[in-house]
Amino acid sequence: MARLIGRTENSAALRLVNFAACDPYIINSGRTGMPAGIPVCKPVWDEFVNDKERLFSEAQRIKAELLHKPIEETLHITARDLEGKERTTVIRQRVNQSVFRSMILNNYEERCAITGINIPELLVAGHIIPWADSTPQQKLSPENGICLSSLYDKAFDKGLFTISPDDYTIQLSSALREYETQEFYDKQFGSINGKQITMPIEHKPNRDFLAYHRDHVFAGE
Repeated sequence: MARLIGRTENSAALRLVNFAACDPYIINSGRTGMPAGIPVCKPVWDEFVNDKERLFSEAQRIKAELLHKPIEETLHITARDLEGKERTTVIRQRVNQSVFRSMILNNYEERCAITGINIPELLVAGHIIPWADSTPQQKLSPENGICLSSLYDKAFDKGLFTISPDDYTIQLSSALREYETQEFYDKQFGSINGKQITMPIEHKPNRDFLAYHRDHVFAGE
């Protein structure tokens, strides 16, 4: 990033620490950042803190300008991706998907929260409250995401298991337990029942979001 914006690494790191001093999450954790930069950073923070979608879109636009490339190229959007669709809608969706995936995988150190698999191609940044049911703030919240391998992401998305908001343990649905006589069951699902997921390094899954998944997505015990 520093090289892209024409600054030294120390200069870029210093500005990030200035922004940290504006972040209530950082302050409430007992950290302080460097408050000397608040007069410069706080107006920017206030402008974007409740509109992360616009923040990410602006950041991607500026990145494309600095790289002297079309924004579609920086997002790997092809002509086929745009067929029959509005360009701005496709770009916005791709930006949101890219940022959310990066945010969630970094938070879980690029490992599945159930198996520990760390093959990026097999990892999915899934939503706890489904995208369609999320508020604008929830859609891009790191507390509404969990890093899972493809199999478990699909099963979680379909409500075949849920994660307890009380202790972060896995609860299998009755629909999934119907397969307990199958050869794959014990290895893939029986072995994870009651297991606590691996906690992320920073933003834990929001307990209210997990309760929503349990009450509205989970297929039931």
